[in-house]
Amino acid sequence: MSKMSATAIGFVAVLLWSLLALFTVGSAPTPPLLLNAICFTIGGTLGLIWAMASGGLGQLRQIAWTTYLFGSIGLFGYHALYFSALRIAPAAEAGLIAYLWPLLIVLLSGLLPGEHLKLGHLIGACLGFAGAAVIITGGGSAGFQVQHLPGYGLALLCALTWSGYSVLSRRLGDVPTSSVAVFCVITAIASWTLHFAVEETTWPVGARGWTSTLALGLGPVGLAFYVWDIGVKRGDIQILGTASYAAPLLSTLVLVLAGIAAPSWGLAIAALLVTGGAVIAARASLKA
Repeated sequence: MSKMSATAIGFVAVLLWSLLALFTVGSAPTPPLLLNAICFTIGGTLGLIWAMASGGLGQLRQIAWTTYLFGSIGLFGYHALYFSALRIAPAAEAGLIAYLWPLLIVLLSGLLPGEHLKLGHLIGACLGFAGAAVIITGGGSAGFQVQHLPGYGLALLCALTWSGYSVLSRRLGDVPTSSVAVFCVITAIASWTLHFAVEETTWPVGARGWTSTLALGLGPVGLAFYVWDIGVKRGDIQILGTASYAAPLLSTLVLVLAGIAAPSWGLAIAALLVTGGAVIAARASLKA
């Protein structure tokens, strides 16, 4: 598989994550950990079936337990921190901090062997982050408040967790992508355990609720992790990191088309910033 092909496959995850907000709204009022548990159960089961059908099930027994621990902490840690941050801090500000992860991926990737961080990557990442800020804050932030610092801290840990997981996954290039199925299963078990310990059980309501929940498990919290694993291990991680800013942009567009959010000039400005940043970063990588 060529580097560009792997990068394109990795970008499928960004497209799937653009549907995360829409399906999450549709799955209400299911609590976060229960939703997490259901989705990762679906994603993990599908991954195991795929590994069995492709003859890769035997490879899973040869993978070190430390690798499974690393992957499970990455998937579970990101979602647990994200949901917790948005519970104890304003969603716009906490979401903005959490969306530092694409920028951190671009910056941290410069530390990997064989990777070089260029000025174009920095400029593109900053433009992309500015675009994400416009989208998440709705064109203007209410400002950070001291009483919400714990939530902001969790959001920052959230960004560090996913960027660290994505960049360090590059060092596990020999580990088969089917291992992500085990990551999902372990994450599901942890989510089920915590749900029954701290949450009240509220199942998805009606056809809309179950359809949204199943779609989450199949796509944004399922297939997305497998294609992302291919992208960060075999593709251009700097282009992927910058292109990830398309996720909040596309997510907003989907919400507008669904009638959940209204179009605005802020969205148009964000589109120019995100697209321009991705083009600049891509040109920097192609020149390299």
